[in-house]
Amino acid sequence: MRPYELWIGLRYTRAKRRNHFISFISGVSMAGIALGVMALIVVLSVMNGFQDELRSRILGVASHMEISGPDGRLADWPALAEQVRKHPDVRGYAPYVAGQGLLVMGDSTKGAMIRGILPEQEAQVTDIGAHMRIGTLAELKAHEFNIVLGADLANALGVTVGDKVTVIVPQGVVTPAGLLPRMKQFRVVGLFSVGMFEYDAGLALMHIDDAARLYRLGDAVSGLRLKLADMDRAPWVTRELAHTLVGDYYLSDWTMSHANFFRAVAIEKRMMFIILLLIVAVAAFNIVSTLVMAVTDKQPDIAILRTLGASPASIMKVFMVQGSLIGVIGTLAGVVLGVLLALNVETVVPLLERALHMDLFPADVYYISELPSKVIWSDVGTIAGVSLTLAFLATLYPSWRAARVQPAEALRYE
Repeated sequence: MRPYELWIGLRYTRAKRRNHFISFISGVSMAGIALGVMALIVVLSVMNGFQDELRSRILGVASHMEISGPDGRLADWPALAEQVRKHPDVRGYAPYVAGQGLLVMGDSTKGAMIRGILPEQEAQVTDIGAHMRIGTLAELKAHEFNIVLGADLANALGVTVGDKVTVIVPQGVVTPAGLLPRMKQFRVVGLFSVGMFEYDAGLALMHIDDAARLYRLGDAVSGLRLKLADMDRAPWVTRELAHTLVGDYYLSDWTMSHANFFRAVAIEKRMMFIILLLIVAVAAFNIVSTLVMAVTDKQPDIAILRTLGASPASIMKVFMVQGSLIGVIGTLAGVVLGVLLALNVETVVPLLERALHMDLFPADVYYISELPSKVIWSDVGTIAGVSLTLAFLATLYPSWRAARVQPAEALRYE
């Protein structure tokens, strides 16, 4: 059998009240909790998706780890690769030459990161080859001075495949007229689009031999990039290789090169959780006011229960059940709506953009061109648990007041 406190509390919740204002406040409390829980789930899911999408796209163009020489030059990279490949976590490696340059086409000028690659090995460490819009990385051949541009960079310069662009690098050439920058014409043989504005608008690829010649590195390269079996183990692999490699090298991993960015995203996620939790807290305070008015409205009923032998603790349980049920219904509704919206946010956002005739998430501001979402069930459980806890705590004071009602005082004017 159910405890009579539970039965009476459920009866009070679903019974038609004489005071319709109390019913209205109860509905507002449920709606407020549902809205807060839904907003928390959707926002945290979007933040999780945003973080994962950025990480996968950044590491699809960058690398899990990089090893370079102390002066920015790595002379004998094949020997280093032989040492590195023995580590069980290393799945691939590729040399690279990196530098800054200025790309010129007619009156258009754009700064870009220049990266020299070995096309046959690039697929071991990045996914750029899978995001080629026109052409392939295989068309980057040594001494032919071909170049592959990000789609947005090519659009800004007004060039397409077959056009020639002039690449100007900071390393100068001493002439009787003074120090002049080095420049060389390259033919555009391909365009890529990884869906991340930072790289699509600021990265140019060329063969590693052409880049080494352009930056006067001779037979050396800038460094070696590695791909690991598990990117989350990058800090441990970095420490292990630092102790096992023979030679003077500088090692870095993605958690170091992008640490501030991902830390900022994590901090923003925590702050959004705290701010949106205030919605749930306000709704919980509404539960307090609802129950206080319900206690006042039900004072004759409380007095009768007390005269029939109900203890103060039993009266407390009755109103705690009533208030907790408001929290449970609101939380369950918020969880269902929040999960449904989070799972379909990639469909909902384009509909809103078309309805409002505006781009809510421009790629040049938010780095990615679409809004991702990833529902983490532990986050959903945490949100639901916090919401239920706040709702339960909100019932304590009104229930305590109900337990203090004196039967004689409550029935005096009835």
